[in-house]
Amino acid sequence: MSTSTYIYIFGESEITIWGLTGRERLQRMLQTHEHIQLVDDAEKIPANATALFLNSNFLFDARVLTALLGLNKKVALYNDEGCPAAIRTDGNQAPQLLRNLNNNKSQNYKFVLLIIPRVGLQDLKIDFQQNLKKKDPPYILPVSEANRPLLEKELFSGSYKGVTDLVTKWVWPLPAFWVTHYCVRQGWQPNHVTYLSIVLAILTGLAFWGGFFGIGLLMGWFMTFLDTVDGKLARVTVTSSRLGDVLDHGLDIIHPPLWYLAWGAGLASTLTPISGLEIMMWFMFLGYVGGRLCEGTFQYWLASFDIFIWKKLDSFNRLITARRNPNLILLTYGWLTNQPDFGLLLVVAWHVISTAILIWRLMIGWQTKQKEGTLKSWLQDIDPVRDREIWAVKIFTRAPINLRKPYPVSSH
Repeated sequence: MSTSTYIYIFGESEITIWGLTGRERLQRMLQTHEHIQLVDDAEKIPANATALFLNSNFLFDARVLTALLGLNKKVALYNDEGCPAAIRTDGNQAPQLLRNLNNNKSQNYKFVLLIIPRVGLQDLKIDFQQNLKKKDPPYILPVSEANRPLLEKELFSGSYKGVTDLVTKWVWPLPAFWVTHYCVRQGWQPNHVTYLSIVLAILTGLAFWGGFFGIGLLMGWFMTFLDTVDGKLARVTVTSSRLGDVLDHGLDIIHPPLWYLAWGAGLASTLTPISGLEIMMWFMFLGYVGGRLCEGTFQYWLASFDIFIWKKLDSFNRLITARRNPNLILLTYGWLTNQPDFGLLLVVAWHVISTAILIWRLMIGWQTKQKEGTLKSWLQDIDPVRDREIWAVKIFTRAPINLRKPYPVSSH
């Protein structure tokens, strides 16, 4: 018996969402899965092989595809309006199924007669999204010209991490949406944006080193903005690459402490040199490295998820913990008040405080695991729809999209 799942994509929609038709998007999404074969003729599917028919007239949540591929039974996934979005069957039934689909093409396949059990999204096993630190309602959404603006906003909002810093969460989404749109229209790739971010990160450090704090802050904030754009561009166009991931995450880890060091060196060359600079830099590096070690230790030794999605308290802490964007706010405050030395002092102090909080949370996590055996993320116990009135759920998860009601671009 074949171990591969044979994928047949049906539907003829040519409407593009973020520059991709439904067929193109599905093909890119499926590239991340193993043991699948795309076929353009259902007759070619071996009789005893698993077949998965996907309707390209729908926009699929990646988690739904993963759940469908992980099933071991025949099912037909329908949307709320009674249209089949996906059908999991075998090679024996595939040719007849294709004929039924073709006979109902004009009715959007609504009246296809299937003996396969029907299921809805609620019947699929879909957990929280560890990589994006959130739990959003899964979706299969019909694609139409009228729906396109809402679907593009849904994909963009869905590309955001649920738990992140306050600037990324509430300041960047709207401008990042339009800049991402511009990049798609120009045919720019995510790596192009990442390369520009790297250049700006270097120029920002040089400006700080030379004592040009205002120019450096301007370039630094623009760099952090582009750091948001490249990830969103990669996700909405399904063009993530290993090189892009390495460059993006490597840059995120390396450049912040070097910026603070450069700021301190810049102070030494101005009229406001700071005493005990070397000791301050050691505290900053210890705080920075210590915080990262706490995060890594928690995820490696105590749980399979990020420390910032363990309890609601940890998710709120992530909004302001000593990461680059909150620290840039402190440096900007110091520059605006003509106290660049005080801005750096705030950054160093906030690093120490934030790391102390993480050490405390790590100790609590270790004690909890000793008592209970395993740790669970608070996201595992909530339903984004049912628990909508809970403050943390409102902030860190998104409500299901309503195609009948426009909604603003948002990260939550």
